[in-house]
Formats: sequence, structure tokens, C-alpha cells
Amino acid sequence: MTPTIQPAPTSNLQQPPQPQAPLLRRAVIHDRYDLTFLPRHPGPGWTRFVCISDTHSHTFHVPPGDVLLHAGDLSRHGTLKDLEVTLNWMKELPHPAKFFMAGNHDLCLDNWYAEDGPRPRDLRPKDVATARKLVRSHSMLKAGMRYIEHEAVTYIAKSGKTYTIYGSPAAPFYSIGAFQYSPGEGREIYSRIPPSVDILMTHTPAHGICDLTRRGKHAGCAELAERLMSDDLRNCRLHVFGHIHEAHGVAVVGQCESNPDGRISVNAALPSIPLPIIVDLED
Repeated sequence: MTPTIQPAPTSNLQQPPQPQAPLLRRAVIHDRYDLTFLPRHPGPGWTRFVCISDTHSHTFHVPPGDVLLHAGDLSRHGTLKDLEVTLNWMKELPHPAKFFMAGNHDLCLDNWYAEDGPRPRDLRPKDVATARKLVRSHSMLKAGMRYIEHEAVTYIAKSGKTYTIYGSPAAPFYSIGAFQYSPGEGREIYSRIPPSVDILMTHTPAHGICDLTRRGKHAGCAELAERLMSDDLRNCRLHVFGHIHEAHGVAVVGQCESNPDGRISVNAALPSIPLPIIVDLED
């Protein structure tokens, strides 16, 4: 049985001092709160997005909300068994809609490991086909779970507002892993992000945004950062990612006349700070 990681009270979390989340007109960010005393939902006309990432086959206390967003690294070692632990846990979470994707640890979801990749001993080629079928199965859809891989989907809020959500599991090459790319390949990968996107999910951060490692290096992708500066993505309201565990947190960037609140950038990786980040958006 996989143990649930117990969150520490927010006052005791070991993290460097951070500025309070900014006050925005059409969004509220909750990145510091007590899981035993949750922030109040703003009410009708608002959608609560609960953001997590890098759960690595562990289970966590996750607050309720309208939508759960999981930005990848579902599994610990990339095996089918690891993946099933996370999927079974997510099925039981109370969110009516749950959008999730893979990350570099999720070898069993990358077709490359069914064909060419050097596989771990406990990952068989047929496991990849089984895993890829499982994440898009009827049982997942019945639990409100929608797997995203280099594609856009929509979510219709209670107000009738339609959110376009795009997810990419890709990350720059680091070591053996899934959905990785070499320098120069990211430009084509991120060119697929549609201009209509409201909520973007990537596994990697963009360079310079919630991507600072313990060694003081910005480990995010420069090619993703370049894409996010494009005029056609200026209305993207929320970007959720993970990958760099120690960079858990929120930044607001890209404010402009058509999107005065800017893009809320959320590193939702949970291993270092096991506190899901809540973002309430006015529809």
C-alpha cells in the first residue's frame, strides 16, 4: 500500500521566503493555506482549478475543486504498476473533472519504449500498449479523468464558459526518460500550442519561470519560453507545470491590455512542498 504523504502546516514548510501572490482582478491564487481550513470557493461564475504535478506514485491530500490539473510524472519508475497506483488514487479524488498527462518519468506511456528505447527490466513492450490504452479507457472517462498528450481538449464550466486546455508531456533531454527532446526540437513541439488556449499544461517549466534548481540554475526550456512570448498566446490565463521539484510556486507574467491579470504560472510539483496550488478563475 502506498503511504499518503502528510502535509506539514504551511507555517512549517521548509521553503525560502516568497512574496505573497499578487492581487488580480479575475483570478485568486492560493499557494499558502492550511489543508484543514480551506480557502472559500468564490461561488457562481468562478471555476476552481487545483494544480498538482510530480506525484511519482505517492498519494497526497488534495483539496476539492471543480477541476484537477496534473502536469505529469504520474509514476515513480515508469512501470505500469507504478502508473496504476496513481490512476487508482486519482479515481477516488472528488473533482468532477480531472485532466492529466505524462512526464519524463512515465516511460510506460511513451511509445518509444515499446519500440526502440532501452527499457527497465520490469517494463515490457506490451506494458506500454496496456498503459496507453488504460489512460484513455472508459473507466478513466467514467471517473472524470481525461488524458492529454500533445492535444487540446475543452472543459465547460457550470457557468457555460468553455476553457480550452492544451497539454504537452515533453521536456528537454536530461537522462533516460520519456517524451524528451534535444536542443532545437522544442520549437516544433511547442508550435503546436493553439492560439485559443486558456489553460496550458506542460511538464517542463519555461526558462526563468519557477525553474530554479537547488544549485541556482534555471532548468526550464528556453524554446518554451520563446513560444510563450508569442502574441498569439497572450490571452493564456494559466500555465501549470512541474518537473523541477524545488521550484514549487507561482509567478504572474505577461500582463497586457487584453489580459490584464497576465498568465498565472504554477509549478505544482509536490515532492518538496506537498501543498497543491489552487487557482480560482472568473469565467
